[in-house]
Amino acid sequence: MMAITQYPELLEGLDAKQRAAVTSEAAPLAIQAGPGSGKTRVLTRRIAWRVATEQDEADKVLAVTFTRRAAHELSSRLRQLGVSSRNEGVTAGTLHAIALAQLQRRAGNNRRSFPQLLERKARLLFPLVLPHLTSDQEVGGRVEEFVQVSGVASDIEWAKARLIKPTDFSKEAIRLGRDTQLPPDKIEEIYGEYEKVKRTKKLVDFEDLLWWLGDALEGDKEFASEQRWRFRHLYVDEFQDVSAAQLRVVRGWLGERSGLTVVGDVDQAIFSFAGADPKGLTEFTRQFPGAEVLRLDHNYRSSPQIVATGEALLNDSYQTGSSPRPPRLASRPDGPWPTITEYENEVKEAQGIARQIRAQLTPTNGWSSFAVLYRINSQSAAFEAAFAKQGIPVRLRGETRFLERAEVKAVLERLEQASERAPGADFSTLLADLSDDDDNDDNDDNDDKTIDPGGQTTINEHATEIVRLGHEYLAATDPSRRTGSVVGFKVWLATTLANEAPITGDDAVELLTFHRAKGLEFTTVFVTGLEKGLVPISHAKSEQEREEERRLLYVALTRAEDNLHFSWASQRSLGSRSAKRFPSVWLDPITQVRRSKNEAAKIPDQKNGVKKSGPAQSRAHLGGPTASLNSELVNALSEWRKNRARAAAIPAYVVFPDTTLHALAQYQPKTSADLLDISGIGPTRVENYGDELLEIIGQHSAP
Repeated sequence: MMAITQYPELLEGLDAKQRAAVTSEAAPLAIQAGPGSGKTRVLTRRIAWRVATEQDEADKVLAVTFTRRAAHELSSRLRQLGVSSRNEGVTAGTLHAIALAQLQRRAGNNRRSFPQLLERKARLLFPLVLPHLTSDQEVGGRVEEFVQVSGVASDIEWAKARLIKPTDFSKEAIRLGRDTQLPPDKIEEIYGEYEKVKRTKKLVDFEDLLWWLGDALEGDKEFASEQRWRFRHLYVDEFQDVSAAQLRVVRGWLGERSGLTVVGDVDQAIFSFAGADPKGLTEFTRQFPGAEVLRLDHNYRSSPQIVATGEALLNDSYQTGSSPRPPRLASRPDGPWPTITEYENEVKEAQGIARQIRAQLTPTNGWSSFAVLYRINSQSAAFEAAFAKQGIPVRLRGETRFLERAEVKAVLERLEQASERAPGADFSTLLADLSDDDDNDDNDDNDDKTIDPGGQTTINEHATEIVRLGHEYLAATDPSRRTGSVVGFKVWLATTLANEAPITGDDAVELLTFHRAKGLEFTTVFVTGLEKGLVPISHAKSEQEREEERRLLYVALTRAEDNLHFSWASQRSLGSRSAKRFPSVWLDPITQVRRSKNEAAKIPDQKNGVKKSGPAQSRAHLGGPTASLNSELVNALSEWRKNRARAAAIPAYVVFPDTTLHALAQYQPKTSADLLDISGIGPTRVENYGDELLEIIGQHSAP
């Protein structure tokens, strides 16, 4: 091995543990890398280092990622480091893409045609699933049938990821606590029929690619030898998310050799519902004898306050007497503590967050620096509506807008059919009937458990949201609640939800679920709906399921770099009724860590960072509001804002909305720390405007 001093550029900017991970000669090697620890940087530098020091041959390197985006980023970084990809360089791609290429090459070498790839299972599953649906499921129409079929497809995908054969499905689903779309015995029958139809039609699905490749690597010695000669050095990202089928392929590629490096984080294992099993990482040294494990402990993404919040959430799960969890360490300067806001209901929550985002927008922090995260897809509707009214551009990454979802179309189809069966019925009656259907399907009156029925279909949760929107439609357009109609409701929906502000380029606020947020980062993150029944989700019954829900919240909050805001609603619409909600139990460790840190620093606690939306917000740092607004100070702040806006060629409200100016005049902060306690003011605005604001306030404050 060449001396480290010969390639200093590959180690530049790395901390001691990162350098150790890059230069380690251990094999196999697992690098446990937490959020913001620079895992992609370390992985690419390790590949480049080993190629430069002639330990690895570039054209014998296989780097596996779990998304095309990650593969593209890895290849791009390697090129910047002087390591080419493809064409006699490193091969980087997803497991499925690489498996397809290898299987096609094998078929060609054996002079056999390769089956056609089945990209969507629905067209094969439709005739197999329909005979198993109940009359209630059939009456929903074609769209609802499609949703049922999609749920069955997810059950089959889960089984194949775990290498569960059709004949074993029912037994294994029950043993593992799988909440299936249809009864397990019916899924087992459909699964078996589906496999037969595929073979008859000479089709292969995505899950077959991994299963077939695993079979080939285990049963075809010549083929296995070719692949192991072709790829001698394996690198696998996100190893905590590998399934049994994927781990089998990695083992098949590796053979008896040791040239394996994996990167992952057990604290971010959140995909067991799709068949992933973190044991590949947690039991790495047992699975790969002679292996070593290194940890990257420093978080370079998030402020110390956000890191401390995440640590408190995870440490809360460790029982007294158990092994202590290795801590993640913050590396950035201090920032504001995360806030916790209680809203009156989900609509107020969406409206309040929309106002905060608009208030915090600056020329240097555009729309894309903000993200709003939620647990289930149906929560996006309230945000889509509120942001549209505020003219805020949004992007639903990897998701379909609310009105375009199959579940929503299925619910609207139910309404149309109910209207056709009872042409004289009031629209409010149709909504009540729809709500009753939803409640009957759920079969549980516990408010904490009616948000999400579990399984793979989400018709009920979207029905709940449609009923809420239906009542909003009646209140807005038909105070008498007598003349509303399904047709009128659909027009109103299209106007309210579909006409979002246009997205220009990539500058838009991200709306996405906790799961979709994995691997992303934003300056400011709003983690919403932190209520019992949502976080953790109601159908997470076992300890393992609840701990995965805890890790999911950890993933969500660690997307934030500078500003983190939690929120929950004390009332949430459940069909036609509004139910009292309670804060998630996981807000307790989040508030406690701030309290303990503030007490240690002798800082006033601001009611543990918890505030209610509206005029009753706590301002303990500021000592309470003045008796009345100082009109001279308000005028001076307004004049300053106007001049600032004119100089930047932006609307005045982008600098600060009126509510923030009034709060400044009411509480009259004296320091930069005090400014951070004003709603709508974050570190960036303190840096940009803080000195000017404090000077104006000082000039117009009473002595």
